[in-house]
Amino acid sequence: MLAGLLESPRSVVTSVTSSVSDRGYWRRVLPVLTLLACVTRVPSFVRPLWNPDEGYLAVQARILAHGGELYETVVDRKPPLVPWLYEAAFAVCGSDSLTPVRVLAVMAQLTTAVLLASLARRRWGGTAGRTAGVLYLLASIGLNPEDAQAATFEVFMLPCTAAAMWCADRRRWGAAGCAVACALLVKQTGGAVLVPVVWMLWRSGCSRTGVARLGVGVTAPVLCAALLTDPAGFLFWTVTGSGAYASFAGSELHVLTRGLTNSVILAVACAGLIPPVVRVLRMARAGSVELWVWLASSAGAVMLGFHFFGHYYLQLIPPIALLATAALHVLPRERLVRAVVTSACCCTLFVAWGLLAPRSDLAHATRLADAVARRTDPGDRVLVWGMHPETYWLADRAPASRYLTAGLLTNYSGGRNGPQVGEKYGVTGAWSVFRGEMAARPPVLVVDDSDDKPYGPERVASLRRLLAVGYEVVGEVDGAVMYVRGGG
Repeated sequence: MLAGLLESPRSVVTSVTSSVSDRGYWRRVLPVLTLLACVTRVPSFVRPLWNPDEGYLAVQARILAHGGELYETVVDRKPPLVPWLYEAAFAVCGSDSLTPVRVLAVMAQLTTAVLLASLARRRWGGTAGRTAGVLYLLASIGLNPEDAQAATFEVFMLPCTAAAMWCADRRRWGAAGCAVACALLVKQTGGAVLVPVVWMLWRSGCSRTGVARLGVGVTAPVLCAALLTDPAGFLFWTVTGSGAYASFAGSELHVLTRGLTNSVILAVACAGLIPPVVRVLRMARAGSVELWVWLASSAGAVMLGFHFFGHYYLQLIPPIALLATAALHVLPRERLVRAVVTSACCCTLFVAWGLLAPRSDLAHATRLADAVARRTDPGDRVLVWGMHPETYWLADRAPASRYLTAGLLTNYSGGRNGPQVGEKYGVTGAWSVFRGEMAARPPVLVVDDSDDKPYGPERVASLRRLLAVGYEVVGEVDGAVMYVRGGG
């Protein structure tokens, strides 16, 4: 007891010294990471919209703000956290601009970088912490700007996955489970981080209390989210109702080309990271196995569903950044300098791409939205038959259906352009609901924005009958045909 009392002051001094050191470290690192996070995402603020996913979320948020119910009056195949985030941002700042969610996206990327820096510092020291945070942010925009700069699901999923690894590294299994659940509730593939977390739990001894805490941490938030929405709808739209969407058939060459293209783009962005990662292959026994498990599970998540969109690849960047850091901390300093400089040069190219890239789809959606706004009144409901839900948001008009794109009704989602597109391939039960919506509250205006795609009215009998019975053509905008009810 006396020995314990004699050693207590030393322990207190050590704790205080460590705390002071931590504060000093983060006072130096946080401003650098914050500045880098802001600079890399400057392009995200130069356009009102980057892709249809942002438009979909914006329309969802407006519907929810006006009393709508997720998975009932508006539906999507995604979990609820990001629609709720958009709704909260719109409630505070208004729904006319996506600037508030773009700011949140910057914060999400900064949070991810800080967590990775903390992970690396704990394992390999202060220099490694700075390296991991900087390399991650430099590579984080290394895709087509519409994938990397948009404030959509993957960007908000990444801090959750990084937090899961951070908690697991500290054996905080309940918190790790909650972080996994948050990643899963942002996007289903975020749950892939559970694989390395379970691996780390197993390597730590796999105690019963650890397994129980992790299990409760994962399941409790998911159950709460299901109860806060509609449990049956939650299960259907996030799990059981996406079988046709996840099919590889019908667009093999198209999908494989997309996957290869996005892989090459990401490889260019990671040109400074790949050589050190190759070096890590010889370091598996030095404590990096769980990082490889993380990378492998993330790669599996990218391939899941066989669509290979660019934004899917964002999930690979955190483990790649940590693996590169693991190698760089034992390599000569010039290798570290080379990696950072190479990454900075690549990042500069992607920032320039984001600032200068044209967006013909946005120009089309804007012109179409202007025409819709001119032909309707603010309270009117319209139907835009196409793959650009942002038209509703830009026109400030309510959609006439809970299905915001033709993809949910025809399985065109994901750019599928093969034989499995049509009325019979839509989400189970969707067409009966859609017909009921059209009969109960017919839209004032219908816009056929299919542009000769496989889901055009000439190939969809139910839509063709709807237009033939109650609508007349009144104009055309960039190839999109406009129909007004009763010839009005």
